[in-house]
Amino acid sequence: MTSARPAQSPPSYGWPIFILLAVAGLFYVKWFPYYHRAFTAEETHSIGKSILMGGAASAPAPSFAAALDYAFAYGKAIWQAMVLGLLLGSAVQALLPVQWVARVLGRRGFGSVAAGGLLAVPGMMCTCCAAPVVVGLRARNASAGGAIAFWLGNSVLNPATLVFMGFVLGWQWSALRLTLGLLMVFGLGWLCNRFVTPEESRAADDRLAQFTQQQAEGGNVFVRWARIFARMAVRLVPEYIVLVLLLGAARAWLFPHIGPEVTSSLGWIVTFSVVGMLFVIPTAGEVPIIQAMLALGMGVGPAGALLMTLPPVSVPSFAMLAGSFRPRMLAIVGATVVLFGVVAGLATVALGF
Repeated sequence: MTSARPAQSPPSYGWPIFILLAVAGLFYVKWFPYYHRAFTAEETHSIGKSILMGGAASAPAPSFAAALDYAFAYGKAIWQAMVLGLLLGSAVQALLPVQWVARVLGRRGFGSVAAGGLLAVPGMMCTCCAAPVVVGLRARNASAGGAIAFWLGNSVLNPATLVFMGFVLGWQWSALRLTLGLLMVFGLGWLCNRFVTPEESRAADDRLAQFTQQQAEGGNVFVRWARIFARMAVRLVPEYIVLVLLLGAARAWLFPHIGPEVTSSLGWIVTFSVVGMLFVIPTAGEVPIIQAMLALGMGVGPAGALLMTLPPVSVPSFAMLAGSFRPRMLAIVGATVVLFGVVAGLATVALGF
């Protein structure tokens, strides 16, 4: 019994360091820039050019140059948030007591899903930058539903994006995003918790006991934090870069020529739902993408599909989380995101957007 006591009482500097990192990091990377960006959106009804193809009707032809151009533009937009995500994901494992994550996010009921979704709201990260934090949460026994709600909630329920969207696209788009986003984040989290088997729950409990013992053994917390950070960076970043390069090169294949011929038919809505789920964009990148495509005459149906499928998941984020969830769980997430895209596309048509 005495050997487990240190695991229940983390180092006195663990919590303050984690909170300081989270608050200072998010303020510098997200909250302060987005505060000023909201005034720009209100005044100009724009937050910049589409990262997908600028103002052109077609993406550049697949090439190494196209891959590098997109990777550079994307990396410039997200690198600070990615570093912060890696720092927070490793800090969850090194600075917080093992039992805390399991207590708040580890239960299979709706409470852990609600907690994950609510904790995601101030994060405002894109799907790939949130992924390292999700890796850290899962490593400390967060439930599948709680972790997925946190993952999706960062991008789908991002309050800054909803404000940008209202000023740039119209508040009806923000309302649709918020309504379907709440259903996606909390509904999908609840569904994923239902797919957890008793064997998986027992295995998670065994891992938690092992982590508790490791924390009880002590050691320098900063050395442990550095080791976890390095291990996560080496495992996650290279595959992430390769996949972003590939998607940047394949833009012309995933998104065809944009114009009035891209109508609000069911076929186009389904197509854009699938490619939107696969593609990767920075935080709020869907807003100028949709604005540019609508200006080129594309139907509102495919635009509605991108509204719900571009932000929450992508091929790189799926790859980064492949070791944290079973393949079937990630397949359920991807298919459900596509379904929400189809629903959003049909809703924009039915509501006369």
